[in-house]
Amino acid sequence: MKGLFKSKPRTPADIVRQTRDLLLYADRSKSLPDLRESKREEKMAELSRNIRDMKSILYGNSEAEPVAEACAQLTQEFFREDTLRLLITCLPKLNLETRKDATQLVANLQRQQVNSRLIASDYLEANLDLMNVLMEGFENMDLALHYGAMFRECIRHQIVAKYVLESEHVKKYFDFIQLPNFDIAADAAATFKELLTRHKSTVAEFLTKNEDWFFTDYNSKLLESSNYITRRQAIKLLGDILLDRSNSAVMTRYVSSRDNLRILMNLLREASKSIQIEAFHVFKLFAANQNKPADIINILVANKSKLLRLLADLKPDKEDERFEADKSQVLREIAALEPRDLA
Repeated sequence: MKGLFKSKPRTPADIVRQTRDLLLYADRSKSLPDLRESKREEKMAELSRNIRDMKSILYGNSEAEPVAEACAQLTQEFFREDTLRLLITCLPKLNLETRKDATQLVANLQRQQVNSRLIASDYLEANLDLMNVLMEGFENMDLALHYGAMFRECIRHQIVAKYVLESEHVKKYFDFIQLPNFDIAADAAATFKELLTRHKSTVAEFLTKNEDWFFTDYNSKLLESSNYITRRQAIKLLGDILLDRSNSAVMTRYVSSRDNLRILMNLLREASKSIQIEAFHVFKLFAANQNKPADIINILVANKSKLLRLLADLKPDKEDERFEADKSQVLREIAALEPRDLA
């Protein structure tokens, strides 16, 4: 007789719906002071199990690979209502392990396709304000890495990255990257790089519209930072940005600025070889520019002998034929320069 009353297994959609109810409960529980503590703990433990179960459906486990149909059902139900918003706002109430599970869950859901569509992208397009919530969460040191990872996964969608670049949020990264907490600063740097390299056309449009303030801040706050790691990451990222074909117009304007050249020449003189090498990859763009302004030419001519000596001694740790070919070209370009009258 006992077998007749077995509960039927929960479907992925059931788990999402139950999770949504538990998240609503968690969100409200702070306003229910009379609630028994044992009842609250029971509900929160159930919520943790559900989040772990959803993660297992999407990632698989030691016993089974993920099943496409189950993943699609879960994803569809998850984005049918505001489950993501609830999960994000309830994150501070979850224990550390459940926060980690929730972060992995959100990351995976950004990539799940239902009928060949990334429905996470459609959901976020209609709920772009969630990026504001995630940014505010990043300012909480205890939650920053969880919110930062979620944020970075969301900007995989071009519509979301465009929203962030056009908001004031992007300016905050100049400060986040320099936070004293190394892990949080590194997380911010990873997000900043993703924002400025993943979606080529969106990045080119952003830089074209905002290059004056952007590169002023980039130079003063990052390239001239007193923090070695900040300078090293910033010069590497600058090279990635300027050497991307999509940003060729921005690059041409960047290498026509004497202020930018001054900063690059200082970075070439750094004690750190890795900074010197990365600075060279940007400096070579100034040298290779066939339409150098007269003031750029005159700065290069005035520093010709120092530059030729410095560059001749510059060698990467590993043999690199491409680097040596670029260096030879730059040395020839600089050696051939003559002073130019300013117009």
